[in-house]
Amino acid sequence: MPPLKKAPRGRNIFFLKALLAATCLSTPSALLAQDSPASDSEKPTETIIVVGQRDTPITVVPRGLSVSLGKADFEAVNAINVEDLMKYAPNFFVRKRFAGDDNAVVALRGANTVQSARTIVMVDGFLVSNFLGNSFSFPPKWNVVGPADVRQFDIVYGPYSARYGGNSMGGVVSVTTDEPKKTGAYLNAQTMIMPFVEYGFDETFTGYSVEGGGTYVTKDGKLRLRAGFRRFDNVGQSMTYNLLTPATGTAAATTVTGAFVDPELATPVFGAASPVGVVQNQARLRVAYDFAPGWTADAMLFGWTTDQTLRDTRTFLKDANGAPVGQGRVRFNNQIWNATGLTSSEFERTEYLTGLKLTGALAGWDILSNFSRYWMPVWNTKTSRDYLTGLSDGAGTYQVQDNPGWYAADITFDQSFGNHNVGFGLNANRYETAQNTFNVTTWSAAKGRTFASSTAGKTESLGLWVEDAIDLTDTVTLTLGGRYDRWRAFDGSIARQSATALLADAYPTRTDGAFSPKASIQAEITEGVVMQLSLGSATRFPTVGELFQGRIDDITREIDPQSFDPNLRPERSTDITLMGRGKVGPVQITASAFYQDIEDAIFSFSGLNQFGTVVSSFKNVDLVTQSGVELIFEAKDLWVTGLDLNASVSKMDATTVRNLSNPETVGNRFPRIPEWRSSGNLRYKLSPKLRASLGWRQATTPTSDLFGREGSVYGFQTEYFLVDTRLTYDLTEKVQLNLGVDNLNNDQAYVSHPLPQRTFVFDVKLKL
Repeated sequence: MPPLKKAPRGRNIFFLKALLAATCLSTPSALLAQDSPASDSEKPTETIIVVGQRDTPITVVPRGLSVSLGKADFEAVNAINVEDLMKYAPNFFVRKRFAGDDNAVVALRGANTVQSARTIVMVDGFLVSNFLGNSFSFPPKWNVVGPADVRQFDIVYGPYSARYGGNSMGGVVSVTTDEPKKTGAYLNAQTMIMPFVEYGFDETFTGYSVEGGGTYVTKDGKLRLRAGFRRFDNVGQSMTYNLLTPATGTAAATTVTGAFVDPELATPVFGAASPVGVVQNQARLRVAYDFAPGWTADAMLFGWTTDQTLRDTRTFLKDANGAPVGQGRVRFNNQIWNATGLTSSEFERTEYLTGLKLTGALAGWDILSNFSRYWMPVWNTKTSRDYLTGLSDGAGTYQVQDNPGWYAADITFDQSFGNHNVGFGLNANRYETAQNTFNVTTWSAAKGRTFASSTAGKTESLGLWVEDAIDLTDTVTLTLGGRYDRWRAFDGSIARQSATALLADAYPTRTDGAFSPKASIQAEITEGVVMQLSLGSATRFPTVGELFQGRIDDITREIDPQSFDPNLRPERSTDITLMGRGKVGPVQITASAFYQDIEDAIFSFSGLNQFGTVVSSFKNVDLVTQSGVELIFEAKDLWVTGLDLNASVSKMDATTVRNLSNPETVGNRFPRIPEWRSSGNLRYKLSPKLRASLGWRQATTPTSDLFGREGSVYGFQTEYFLVDTRLTYDLTEKVQLNLGVDNLNNDQAYVSHPLPQRTFVFDVKLKL
């Protein structure tokens, strides 16, 4: 056996009582100015408590904990992909398994890394949240922008504004790109190098990206264009390991060596999926035109392609002659096992997002409206049936998505009437998907197709909202709001080919609705000490994928009936956050305490099947409660001139309180939510041209499933402590050099899949 190689390692009553208490807190406060339409970066919302940069106004309504990250924060980040720019945000985690991972889901507070539908993500006000499903397979569409395009990231934790639908149960993330101010161009080049050592791997993976673009602004400034492109090419480490399974019977078995016995895993590791080769090409165009006094039209078109290749499947087993053994009955350590589950695959996808935004004023109302369409004309996955067919280009499966996507529309109106700052609006969206799976005789070419299964379905929602920020006195502002959402699921179907017949089901149309009240109050308790209390409720309706889209079972090659549920109930939350902010010496301190209870929480249970493959199924959990506290520290010129600090620490408790379908889970910590989480970034200006930064991210071990299992190896959610460094040097006014290391301490952590080990990043930025 080779040595083991591893790196270091009562809703309404509650709401009314809380609202009454909030009103009674009307002590002297700072004044909250009129709320601007969500995501309109040119119409600032003044706030009382916003953590982070204040050079440009926050672009989302800041009720509850609100964070704004800007250029100074981004310069201290080794940003390989755009979602990296948020990595040091408080009580926040980005589930990014490798550079170029297009399954990068954000987790904030109690919304974990398989609950992607609990966070609304927008880019310049356009919806990029992928609510076709609710898991790590449905992340936001980060690739509509590159890291060089971003001006700021704004994050609001919790559903405290009526402007956002029930998918804001976890929070809202707004990405704002740079607005062209003059004609110019830029070009960035980056390379990354990651040595990786674990089990049968001891090799170095590399990649690169090239990003560039240009801007054009007319002399009068009325017409503004921005165009850009990005090419990204990388090979990431294997995402899955495969474990031997005990075999029965007396059939012959091949004697092998090479499996790795990990005492924390149930059986030996005998192989791994191929390292992930990913190539992405992105192109984007933005056009803004001031077509009338006070009115602006802003149009955008984004397109990108993704190709992933996993044809280098690894087996660690060798027979007596040294030949690799990737499947079948084997004898290892004097025991008979089955080696199975290794496959090869290829994936390709083409995506487009287009939209139009209009902003202006009419009859005293500030108006913002936008419409967008996202679609994927190409999305297919080709997979071999097993290890040997992967090598020989034999039988497999071919899964084709039939142009899935969504439409989204939004319009808001804002105006002040005396001491009332009134806003109202409408949000609408429609998500639709359909997929067909075929058995094929030649997997890589998808030849010899015979129908195996299909799923399809659509959802749509319409939300109406109103808010009023009332200036009760010169120092007190109380904001009251509410929204009503109407939801429909329809055209749901499933079909599969059995041995004798085509079996098909069509699901009846479902409709539902929900009213969600909101309230917030701000108070300046003493000079420089500000308090905010926010309350809200939210209803998140099931996604198309949770309702209708099933997973293919590894054994039967048919749709797993446990992987979806057309009768899922919507999940409903009641939330409260109390915040305070003040200054102690040079350090600005923000403290918050939050509570959330969720009825009928929709959870995707994930675990390992007998092949070591991660699988999941959806179910309602009757009641889950989450509570926690957060401390956030900000300082400029701390101790010495040029030393800036942003840091945070949070403690959370998430518990399954009631689960009638499985009482054994009651009392356990809810999966994937650590008790402790901390992060921070220390930046120092060594000279006018040279700057250094040190960042860290840390979390304790969460449970990995509803039954409270914990582990520190593959297949589990593990603790992590990651230290990052970066040096920035301005060679000239137009040339910047950057050298950084992510995971400097080479900690090996897992989100079921292994996370990257120590990674070196070098980039050059040019302004032309």
